[in-house]
Amino acid sequence: MPLAAIGQICSTASMTHNLNQCISLVRKASSAGASALFLPEASDYIAPNPATTISLCQPVSTSPFVLGLQKEARTHSLAINVGIHEPTSDGKKVKNTLLWISSSGEILHRYQKLHLFDVEIENGPILKESNSVERGSRIEDPFDTKLGKVGLMICFDLRFPEPALALRHRGAQILTYPSAFTVPTGKAHWETMLRARAIETQSYVIAAAQSGPHNEEKTRRSYGHGMIVDPWGKVVAQLGGEEDEKGRGLDIGEIVVAEIDLEMVERVRREVPLLRRTDVYPEIV
Repeated sequence: MPLAAIGQICSTASMTHNLNQCISLVRKASSAGASALFLPEASDYIAPNPATTISLCQPVSTSPFVLGLQKEARTHSLAINVGIHEPTSDGKKVKNTLLWISSSGEILHRYQKLHLFDVEIENGPILKESNSVERGSRIEDPFDTKLGKVGLMICFDLRFPEPALALRHRGAQILTYPSAFTVPTGKAHWETMLRARAIETQSYVIAAAQSGPHNEEKTRRSYGHGMIVDPWGKVVAQLGGEEDEKGRGLDIGEIVVAEIDLEMVERVRREVPLLRRTDVYPEIV
């Protein structure tokens, strides 16, 4: 069975630093025999404010981060799924984008994040992603890979079952949620929601995560705990994270792998058929 690898990093405002982290993970995933490496949301950089987020953004055709990963994909014959920023046409905001780079280094698929993280948590983080990010406008169709048929989503999309169900309806066997979850929301909801999306769609869920403080002031921290969940809702691979009670720490610069068993996907779907009552409510397509 093919292996999927997830990598955990802590992106800063330095694209060079972040690329070096990711190159290390590519080499570890290749050595582990993985068919694809899944990297977190915003792997290219996480900036301290909206203005810097916009100023750092480069098109994929000139981004040293993307070009560097394309080279590594070719060198190691490894597909890479990675979250990056792309400029909008007017240059006033950025796109929160997820790329699928093939094992030959080509960008074959991309997805723009639908749901933006605009929250004000009492005694917790206040983040307004919409201040610098343009929201996406469509769910992209799943596509074939060595692992199976993959459907792309990003971070805050996790809180909405509709796109996951739509991708499942379109044939997805694997769903992605690369993320940079905050610590308070991660502790409360991260694993619960990932397992819920896996159970309700009877799919593998692959969620690579940012982990730790993104700047020296530690004004923004990510939860970590990247994981892979199987179609029965079992966590089959997991990294550590912020305030990890299991003592594994942040696991920055580490990977973890899991087998992707498509026969299990089909067996779970066959044995527990989720027959929608479309005579009562509309089918999500």
